[in-house]
Amino acid sequence: MHQIDPQSWKQDLPAFRAKTAEFYNGTLNKASYKGFSGLYGSYAQKGGQASMLRLRMTAGRVTKEKLAFTARAIREHDVPRAHFTTCQTIQLHDLDQGAVCSIMEQALDVGIVTMGGGGDFPRNVMCSPLSGVEQGEYFDVLPWAEAAGEYLMHFIKAEKMPRKLKVGFSNSPKNMTHATFRDLGFAARPDGTFDVYSAGGLGNNPRFGVLVAQAVAPEKILYYIKAMWLTFRAYGNYENRGKARTRYMQEVCGGAEGYAKAYQEKLAEVLASGEDLDIHPEAPAYEKQGDGVVVAGPRVLEQKQSGLYTVAWHPLGGQPAVETLCALSDAVADMEAVELRLAPDETAYIINLTGVEAQKVLAVTADSARSLFETSVSCIGGKTCQVGTRDSQGLLAACVAAVREAGLPDGALPQMHISGCPSSCGTHQTGAMGFRGASKLVDGKPQPAFTLFVGGCDAQGREVMGKEVGVLLERDIPAFLVELGKTVAASGMDHAAWIQANPEGTAEVAKAYLG
Repeated sequence: MHQIDPQSWKQDLPAFRAKTAEFYNGTLNKASYKGFSGLYGSYAQKGGQASMLRLRMTAGRVTKEKLAFTARAIREHDVPRAHFTTCQTIQLHDLDQGAVCSIMEQALDVGIVTMGGGGDFPRNVMCSPLSGVEQGEYFDVLPWAEAAGEYLMHFIKAEKMPRKLKVGFSNSPKNMTHATFRDLGFAARPDGTFDVYSAGGLGNNPRFGVLVAQAVAPEKILYYIKAMWLTFRAYGNYENRGKARTRYMQEVCGGAEGYAKAYQEKLAEVLASGEDLDIHPEAPAYEKQGDGVVVAGPRVLEQKQSGLYTVAWHPLGGQPAVETLCALSDAVADMEAVELRLAPDETAYIINLTGVEAQKVLAVTADSARSLFETSVSCIGGKTCQVGTRDSQGLLAACVAAVREAGLPDGALPQMHISGCPSSCGTHQTGAMGFRGASKLVDGKPQPAFTLFVGGCDAQGREVMGKEVGVLLERDIPAFLVELGKTVAASGMDHAAWIQANPEGTAEVAKAYLG
């Protein structure tokens, strides 16, 4: 398998510049531009006066060089806003016509490809963020995730792709990347192989993935990716765009068993074709030594490499202050083997730190979330996203402010997941508590609201989608959370223990707000 030189994508950029100019001078409408620009990883924001750009960070890995480029682009183009996404990318927001085109081109010089970041294309390949350094992991899946990401770039211009193709790798049953309910997921096993899941996904008509293969040797994973593509070509729905996702194939094939059979047939075709898709990626070397300085704290994790640390940084809503992001890049520039790893819950992990380095990074990222609740996940929201219906970021900010004012103890409330619309970019169906953008009639007039979900879990072997409880007015949600938090705190338990003892407890508290 030959690798695609990132520079080769530059031949596609003149077309983007031309279409973007047409959009901004008013000769190309919003719908037409959206259908075109997604290929390039860019969309116009709501209102059509600015653009966003999605920087693909394969496997959530942001090297020092890529981080430095991001900081340089922010400074050179006065980018006011960035967002860590639930698909482990970095989005730059509020870009003008010149900035979006220039950053897209300049990113290729450091190996950051934006192509396929939106639209009907393979999206950023996801990976457990601490793969390679996490204590207790089954094995380091990062090299395999990166190889898969490289292979999938060959499908950017392939025919008959699903509306999105999301591929994830997990290094343990924590299943942070939702490998068991992605379009295609590779879940690590203790024996160093993968179980493969297919045709899952969140959003409308959510589905858990179908287990289509077990104990797959890592060097064989590309055969399974190609089989996924061929299965969709054969059974995917191209007529109804709303159903052009892999999870709908479970219905087309008569259920999970029928889908597994269909997939296995396509896999057999790939294996019999004679095409050599074996891979042997190099495993990263972790040779750095600690400095003997011991560091501890709620944001500090000890790596499996003795003497080295990881620092967790969770900007509220996954929106880092651009000044902090740039300062972090400056701080780690001369630190050996240090890099950023983005997580699906919008946390950034800075890995391979000595004790002294960890102390410096902790100081730079002091604006991090202060509690489990403040690590809540939110999509970019309806004030920015064209298809978003509700301001999920605004809701989260209001809730954090109310909870801080109430002085609730850490653990009284869980990590929330907030999506501004049914697309589930905030993964509202996977958390102990989730909200999805909605409307509610008050005196015959629709008012901003969110549907409450409870009881979701993404851990492998315990997966469950959150149960819909009802619709709350947006303005009432902070008060609801404060009341819930006070109820939990009064019990002497944290939220996880309280909900186990009171399975219907959240719904009971919510009743007063559902009228």
